Amino acid sequence: MGVLMSKRQTVEQVQKVSLAVSAFKDGLRERPAAAAATTGAGKARRPAEGEASRRGTLAEGPLEEELGRDEAPPETAAEAARDPQDDGAARREQQQQQQQREEDEDEDAAAAESGRRRRAAWARLRDGRGVEPEEFSGSKRFTPPAPVRPRRDPRDDEPLEIPLEPREQVTNDEMCEVCEVWTAESLLPCRVCTRVYHDGCLHRMGFLAEGDATEVLEAAHTETGWSCHCCDNLNLLLTEEEMSSLSEAFQQCNITPESRLGLEDFLSYKHLASQREGEQPRDEAEEERDTLQFAALDPEKKGQIEWADFLSHESLLLLQRTRTQNALLHLLTIKERERARATFLSLDQHGDGLVSEAESRRAQHTWFQKRHKETSSCNVSISHVGPISESSPASSSSSKSQEKVLLSTEPEETSSRTVDWPTFLRESTIYILAARPNSPAVHLRPLA
Repeated sequence: MGVLMSKRQTVEQVQKVSLAVSAFKDGLRERPAAAAATTGAGKARRPAEGEASRRGTLAEGPLEEELGRDEAPPETAAEAARDPQDDGAARREQQQQQQQREEDEDEDAAAAESGRRRRAAWARLRDGRGVEPEEFSGSKRFTPPAPVRPRRDPRDDEPLEIPLEPREQVTNDEMCEVCEVWTAESLLPCRVCTRVYHDGCLHRMGFLAEGDATEVLEAAHTETGWSCHCCDNLNLLLTEEEMSSLSEAFQQCNITPESRLGLEDFLSYKHLASQREGEQPRDEAEEERDTLQFAALDPEKKGQIEWADFLSHESLLLLQRTRTQNALLHLLTIKERERARATFLSLDQHGDGLVSEAESRRAQHTWFQKRHKETSSCNVSISHVGPISESSPASSSSSKSQEKVLLSTEPEETSSRTVDWPTFLRESTIYILAARPNSPAVHLRPLA
């Protein structure tokens, strides 16, 4: 058939295909062989280079060893020639230097801490907080409000009429000053102001020591009573300007806040303060009065006075210098005015509204009937629960003996001068204020 290939043509085509397949297979076999040959040549070159490199290293090694035997580096020679004793001295010197640096660092740290405490003390003094209680970081602590210093009112110098009659009605607050909760008999009334407190609130604010609640309750309900932390701190009566003046005097006279003062320090301060005020040098009589005042501020006879007592004493003296008697009258509370009325009426035996000058002076001493620390361990605010009446069963012989010491300096009744109620109140005001703190110290000794 015409379309059919002949047998010969079919054989030829099969042969051509077989030749093409064989050529393709031969090409595949030749390609890996060429790659292997190229790789072998590279490997042959690299060992040769490495061998040459090794030969260079081996060649250089003996030269370096020979150099090390013939000539050592300068540093090695110097170290070999150094004396071992010199090494020990150098080490000791380094240790001494290190120790000196550590001591200097400790001194710097101590100086920094002292400076921080001093600045904090001055800040508390400037802010009127006196001796601050412990930091109020506990979750059950109350943070007391920051005290606000008073401002002078021009009307403070105007005459203030405080009649002897009729008597004023005194009523304490009904709710605790801190938590504003009423709980009747468990509230502690202040003998100066009308505020009342819970002993637990005072404790949480840091103004009442642990376990002193019973004694404070007993003292608060006596005739003369107990002063709260606001009334106990006489420094809070000063204005910002007066406090700045007092702080400047402390700095110039080298008085460190919150420090205790001995008799020599106290007299030295009085001398420097007089010079600062431009006064005449203090004579023997004034130094004797200063010594007696120091003794009154140190009722426990420790030879030192507490910072809180010294600050209260100086605050009172500054009030005497900067305020008029009318201005001081504005500082009295309703309770203090009532106590003054009761004292005057008890001295007015004839009912004519007059008392003798000697009786008036004697009354100035009787404001300071204090209890000593042996009879009270309460630590309220910055001082101790103090004033107590003779009629109270808690009255101690120490308070009576202190009163006798104060009255022993009082002269005999040689003056016939009489004093009416307004004069009696004006002359007694500064001593009524001085009797506010709970401390057993007499912060302003009445003149003999």
